Parts: sequence; structure tokens; C-alpha cells
Amino acid sequence: MRFVLAAAFIALAAPALAAPCGNDASGFGAWKQAFAQEAAAAGVGSAGLQALANAQYSQSTINADRNQTGVRYELNEFIRIRLGSLDSFANQMQRERNKNPNFYASLESAYGVPAGILLAIHGMETGFGRTMGNTPVVDSISTVAYDCRRSDFFTPHAIAALMLVDQGGLGANQRGAAHGEMGHTQFLPGNALRYGVDADGNGRVDLYSVTDSLASTANFLRQKGWQPGASFQEGSANFRVLNEWNAATVYQQAIALSAARLQ
Repeated sequence: MRFVLAAAFIALAAPALAAPCGNDASGFGAWKQAFAQEAAAAGVGSAGLQALANAQYSQSTINADRNQTGVRYELNEFIRIRLGSLDSFANQMQRERNKNPNFYASLESAYGVPAGILLAIHGMETGFGRTMGNTPVVDSISTVAYDCRRSDFFTPHAIAALMLVDQGGLGANQRGAAHGEMGHTQFLPGNALRYGVDADGNGRVDLYSVTDSLASTANFLRQKGWQPGASFQEGSANFRVLNEWNAATVYQQAIALSAARLQ
């Protein structure tokens, strides 16, 4: 998922931007040195700081950021491009659920979010985990935190990514999407830190684990106001919660319509 389709971010308090932003790679090294002081003051430990020290400026991230066009498709065209068709996508969702139906039932019991919603998000974000991105998360999120266009937005997420490295929930070189979106459902790091769930009980939140990722997605939606057992079609309160996940109306519509096809 690209930035225009990214999971909704949390309102983390950004530190004062002492580290000087820039618009090309030339100042990235100096920015990292200054940002390391901010990160340490925010509580980032040695593993996270080492990951920052090793971070590389991601030109591919900047290229993707500069070339964004937004979502301008009509719903039918969006479904054709992203899903193929609602029926074929629903069949994929059904196959995924059949692998572990008790897991999806347990998520609905715990969070009130039905399997169809979670499977639709999983499939639309990463093709059920097949394409989670090719850019190291620390590189990409550090690059956009350094870039002057949206430093205030991405700086808290960069700090969160370093904290996740400290906690063992993110490898220093683990790969994600172009703007630092990570895991099976493409959480931004700040959202992973706040809403992440250790569903498999191994002592860490790992969004590259489908168990933790889907539980975290369900938790995110519930915390944003999801009402168990209520409608999620357009015009409902639950449909409005989908806006917290993704601001594109056609994306929200595709999630709701796909989820309704799951039997």
C-alpha cells in the first residue's frame, strides 16, 4: 500500500525538529546524527540507534513519494484493477479463512470485527502476505522523516520504528512498502507501536506474523470505534470506521462489498 492508501496514522506527539530536514541525499548523514539525539531522548535504545546509524537514504522512496497521484478511479474500475472481481476476490478470501477458521472466529469474538473485513484488508494490502514491500523499513521511514515535505508527519513514525527494533518487533533490515508501511496489513510504525497485539504470545508484536498482524488490525478497528455485530455497509457507523484505515472512499467500498461476499 502506498502512502495515499496507508493505514491511518496515530497522533503521536512529534518532538521539536532539531534535526535539519533536506530535499536530497546530501544532508542525510548530518540529519541522522542530530536525529539520533532526538530518538535517544524519546527512549530509543541501542539497537534502534544502531539501526538508524546504518540507515541508507532511500531514493526509491523519494521517487514513489514524488510520483503519487492519489486514487481517482471509479469503484468498478478500482475493483477491476485491485481485485479482478468481487467474486474471484471473495473466493480467495474464503480459501484463506478455510486454512484456519477458528482463528478468524476468535478474532471476531475478541474484537467484534468479522473475518470478511480482516480478510478483505489483508488481501487488498498485500495479497494475503505475498507482497509486503521491498524497501527496508528503517531506510524508508528515516528518509521521509528527513525529507522536508512531511517531516512533522513521519518523524514520530521513524521514532516508533526504532523502538520496534529495540523491542524485537522489527528487524533492522526488515522490508516494507515505500513509506515505511510494514507487515501483512501495512501498518505505519506508530500504529504498530500503539495498536499492535502479541496474539501468538511469543513476547513481541510482529506484524510479519499473520497472527499478530490480523489481531492488530482487528484491535485498531475496534479502538477506532468498530461496533460488533452492526452493519459495515456504506452509511453505517462501521463503514465510517473504515475511513480511519484508509481515506479513499473506493477503498472503503471495496472492503465492505468484498466482506459481504464472504459466506
